[in-house]
Amino acid sequence: MCLIVFAWRPSHAVPLVVAANRDEFHARPTLPLAPWEDAPGLFAGRDLQAGGTWMGITPAGRFAALTNIRAPGEPLGSRSRGELPERYLRADMPPEEYLDRLAAQRREYSGFNLLVGDNRALWHLNSHEGIPRRLTEGVYGLSNASLDTPWPKLVRARTMLSSHLETLCTETLLQLLADDQQATGHELPNTGVAPELEQLLSSVFIASRDYGTRASTALIRRSDGSLEIRERSFGPEGCLGDVQFLHPATPDL
Repeated sequence: MCLIVFAWRPSHAVPLVVAANRDEFHARPTLPLAPWEDAPGLFAGRDLQAGGTWMGITPAGRFAALTNIRAPGEPLGSRSRGELPERYLRADMPPEEYLDRLAAQRREYSGFNLLVGDNRALWHLNSHEGIPRRLTEGVYGLSNASLDTPWPKLVRARTMLSSHLETLCTETLLQLLADDQQATGHELPNTGVAPELEQLLSSVFIASRDYGTRASTALIRRSDGSLEIRERSFGPEGCLGDVQFLHPATPDL
């Protein structure tokens, strides 16, 4: 997953709002957002190549989401990053304890950002920084660098989310994620990839033949425990796939 904008407001009627695009090679086999038969109550997409997931939630309020850190030339980790959200979602340990343990093992994985939380707290770990951080109330963005690194697409998406917090619906979040405006040359970050690739990756929604946005996911969790998730899947060149998943969940699911 390459872009997540989210609002964490623990004392609000809508404590967690997430809009996320997963960008990946189209050839990588994937299952869309759905309940996992081997983990009752877990809702997540599933990577069929290395296993694990990039984002998921449970009715009990446990939430996890992952982005990669773009660092060309950095040695690859020996373990799949996709296991990081999955292990948290399957466990019952507090988020801070999970990240404290992971911080000591983070070098086993390629660079990552990991969000983990429950109904009480939301935490972030950047593997390059290595220090778990409890997030205060606010609106945040994650792409492929540090939390709130001001890449143009992150700033655009975070600003759009902030402007719609009082009129929230999943359709609005999905429209936010469909923004295909690319940054202009002087706005492009320098992350070590070729300029033409930097340009392609600079939009919220990425479309090309081999690589691009595979799924857009909108998540709204309310303080009464109710949950709404909607996901759209995409193929090469940004073509809308057949899968659209809508799930309103009640607290006693």
